Order: sequence, then structure tokens, then C-alpha cells
Amino acid sequence: QVHLVESGGGLVQTGGSLRLSCAASGRTFSTYAMGWFRQPPGKEREFVAAVRWSGVSTYYTDSVKGRFTISRDNAKNTLYLQMNSLKPEDTAVYYCAASSRYGSSWYLPSMDVQYDYWGQGTQVTVSS
Repeated sequence: QVHLVESGGGLVQTGGSLRLSCAASGRTFSTYAMGWFRQPPGKEREFVAAVRWSGVSTYYTDSVKGRFTISRDNAKNTLYLQMNSLKPEDTAVYYCAASSRYGSSWYLPSMDVQYDYWGQGTQVTVSS
């Protein structure tokens, strides 16, 4: 089992940057595929990005490609999301999630039902 805690959210102007972190407890962090999701105000939660256990393979939703970078440091049990060129439509609560069933798979899960553990979320607000 893994406990996830996000941090790094806040208020930023359009075009600005933020880096989200997700600290994981437990000694098996490196065996999980990890992902970031977000829930904009009044909308459903949506996939943002995922990374394989090794950090080598990544996958992004089209709207963030070229602007966001997902990465992980298995030695520090931490997942990151570097967000650049932020837009007002990026405003949302951002969640990190861990998937044990796809931990060793080349497939990177993009649906929330494919993830087993979730953090509490961190608010990102981009002002226009």
C-alpha cells in the first residue's frame, strides 16, 4: 500500500510555471506506474500524464503536450509534474495516483479506474 501527498499548487498568472510534487510513503514506490489527474471546477476528473515505474516512458493528454513534464525520483519516493506556459483552462485540483496492476507493464494507464491509490489533491489556479 502507498500513501500519497501532493504539494506545490497555488495561484499563477497565465504563462507562468508551477512544479507539483507527490510524496509517497512505503518502500515499493518504484514498482508503481504513476499518474497525474485533474478536476476543473464543475467538471469530471481527467487524465493529465503518466509515467512508467522506471521513469523512461511517459504519456500525456494532448492538451498538455509540450507544456507539462511528468517525472519521478524513485530514490526520493517522489513524483513531479512540471507545468509551463500555464493557461486559465489548466485551473483545477490536481491529483497524483499510483497503479500497482500496471506497475511492470509497458502500458501506461490513463483512466482513473486503473489506479489504486490517490492523494488528496492540490489546487492550481491560473489567472488571466
